[in-house]
Amino acid sequence: MAPFVEAITLIIHTLLYLYLLIVLLRFLLQVARADFYNPISQFIVKATNPLIKPLRKLIPGLAGLDLASLTLAIVIQLISIWSVAALHGAGFFDPLTAILWAAVGTVSFIINIYFFGLIIMVIASWIAPGSYHPALILVNQLIEPLMKPIRRVIPPLGGIDLSPIFAFLLLQIFRIFINYVPVDPRLVLGA
Repeated sequence: MAPFVEAITLIIHTLLYLYLLIVLLRFLLQVARADFYNPISQFIVKATNPLIKPLRKLIPGLAGLDLASLTLAIVIQLISIWSVAALHGAGFFDPLTAILWAAVGTVSFIINIYFFGLIIMVIASWIAPGSYHPALILVNQLIEPLMKPIRRVIPPLGGIDLSPIFAFLLLQIFRIFINYVPVDPRLVLGA
């Protein structure tokens, strides 16, 4: 029974996390005001529209943030948590705890998107500087809101841009703090 459960868990995690990646990319690309005429952006929009369009009728945006996409991401995390818990026989547990886990997982996933986006940006700057590939353009547009404030403080020095080092450092600090967020609602509510 254990190999079967592990295989099903792997399939569920893979499918849900791939869709979660697409949903969060849509959210982050809207935050970054990226080019939605990019072919990759078009794929992301078409893949997420069937679930996000109905959610937008219930959950409007706020200050330019697509709260429907963010809500869908948390719901996908919840489905993942509950389905894996059910497969492993944990049964149904406190919904508030599951929502907190899903929110922490979503923030952690966003940090990972930025982390790997930075890696792609740094490697591409060495291998193909000034490339016009749609994926690289989109990665640069996605990472730019993170890099802009850092570049204001630490401008490129003699053609060498040290800002990615500090961006990696900040992302690691955020990751450390997110790992210590209490996911027990009694700790959050002070009970």
